[in-house]
Amino acid sequence: MNKIESRAQLRVALADIAGIDDAARARIARLAGSHLVGADAPPDGSPAPAGAELLFACDEHRSQRANHDLCIDRLRLLVLQGAIPPKRRRKTKPTRASRERRLETKRIQSQRKRMRGGDAG
Repeated sequence: MNKIESRAQLRVALADIAGIDDAARARIARLAGSHLVGADAPPDGSPAPAGAELLFACDEHRSQRANHDLCIDRLRLLVLQGAIPPKRRRKTKPTRASRERRLETKRIQSQRKRMRGGDAG
């Protein structure tokens, strides 16, 4: 039986995190998953809910200090991931050579199937 309570909990209000904009807060709320408490998870693209908090609980180590440090590391990682805006996708067109290669392989496959000639049923 474990007689020493070494579990650490870290609770931070999403609105109290300094140095990030509202878009980053929404990304953090979306990435947080089950760590987001106190409000319903926001639908995609909407700002983070007003009463939202991040809750991290760690009990992996026997030392409470080590568990506390682990909670802080997890919060730091989540904030860093949410602070980076996703890359915008650029629309591209396939090159002429790639279109020709695709059509050529389709032609070859079609001929291969035609040459098999087996019964259809």
